[in-house]
Amino acid sequence: MIDLQNHRTPGQTGFFMFLSKNVLYGDIGIPAGLLVGGIVSNNKEMRQNAGYVASGTAVSYGFMLLIKHLVKRPRPFIQNINITPVYRAGGTSFPSGHTSSSFATATALSAAYPKWYVIAPSFFWAGATSYSRMYLGVHYPTDVAAGLTLGVGSAAAMSFLRK
Repeated sequence: MIDLQNHRTPGQTGFFMFLSKNVLYGDIGIPAGLLVGGIVSNNKEMRQNAGYVASGTAVSYGFMLLIKHLVKRPRPFIQNINITPVYRAGGTSFPSGHTSSSFATATALSAAYPKWYVIAPSFFWAGATSYSRMYLGVHYPTDVAAGLTLGVGSAAAMSFLRK
């Protein structure tokens, strides 16, 4: 993490701040877009997929809050004074909520629409968002790994909604 902070550039920092600040637009916008598209086109499968994507992300968010409440791991910049964050995130660190929600959304969307042109950008977005949390100095790699596992697991657990 110290190596990441020592190699920050203004361009990269701007990009990763954008991803971190706008994760909810993807998490909410994707299922909302599917729902609107399903209503407009009278497409029942698209409306069901909207519910699936939204539920996977919502379940991930609920479990993330529960785990954060139980674990209460301090942010990296609080535990290690050598880590300088780009901004001082509040709350606790474990697991990464940005990572869990973005991977839940990407996993559910990719399961609903298993085409390379859906899967590749979905997981690029989720991976870049997750990396941004470490780059910005607000999460440990283990926070991100746990968030990834939680997000993918939440989407997989809700897959019964697609049947």
